[in-house]
Amino acid sequence: MKIARFRHDGREHVGVVEGGRLRAFTQVTDVQQLVEAGVEDAKSRDLAHPVPLEEVQLLAPLHPASLRDFVAFEEHVEGVRRSIDGTGGVPDVWFDAPTFYFTNPHRIFGPGEAIPFPAASVNRDFELEVAAIAGPGETIFGYTILNDWSARDLQKREMQVNLGPAKGKDFASSLGPWIVTADELEPYKKDGFLDLWCSVTVNGVEVGRDLLSNMGWTFETMVAYAARDSLVKPGDVLGSGTVGNGGCLAELWGRNGRQEPPPLRDGDVVTLTVEAIGSLTNTVISGKTAEPLPPVRRRDPAKARNERQ
Repeated sequence: MKIARFRHDGREHVGVVEGGRLRAFTQVTDVQQLVEAGVEDAKSRDLAHPVPLEEVQLLAPLHPASLRDFVAFEEHVEGVRRSIDGTGGVPDVWFDAPTFYFTNPHRIFGPGEAIPFPAASVNRDFELEVAAIAGPGETIFGYTILNDWSARDLQKREMQVNLGPAKGKDFASSLGPWIVTADELEPYKKDGFLDLWCSVTVNGVEVGRDLLSNMGWTFETMVAYAARDSLVKPGDVLGSGTVGNGGCLAELWGRNGRQEPPPLRDGDVVTLTVEAIGSLTNTVISGKTAEPLPPVRRRDPAKARNERQ
């Protein structure tokens, strides 16, 4: 099944994509309800009459409570390290476990939406990923496309604090165009990995292409690792990390030694396409200009403590 959120005749619906048509669930208004019940329950639900896809507005397929983003592609790590911090190679610790960070679940954009980058950022980048949606009992309910938008200049500065990305990432992530249930992608499994072609174009020109099966860990392993000593709940989203071979501009900048292709600019149209899932298109714009921060307060902590004694 392909499960979508969409707007039609001024109302939001959840439905099933069947060819070039959408059929809304008659008794379901929340994707989370379907995810918690599982795929077989979703298949048993009643559907309304079909509506042509061209007559609806697709929305982000879900708004998760949490969004973990992994870094499962060795080729991506090597290229981006050269671009972001000037070092080469892959850290030994990368091979120990599938590392991830949490990004902002409150800034999820859907198909066709404009992506407002921080106005101060000039090194704007996309990231081509596939995301798994967790199902009941740490299973995988389905998959969708994820674009982990990145302001590389902001990211480079803040990661010198050795805490991880912050404002370089939390302004936007895109999900869509819909959720493809896990059973539908089983025929593409190869040694436990999804063997799907992933590609990205900017203004219609392809700049990257890679196989999803080049990732270092399966999605099942990443879900299990995320749940270790913690909790993964149905509806949580887990990104694969950016594919290699041009899955983002920063990787290419690191390999080429220059910003070629150039950073994204206002009006650029980015399309991510994943075999057997679909395509996700967004346009880049600038957000509002931020007010300057007040200067940091510098003080001597020891002196302050002594003055309080």
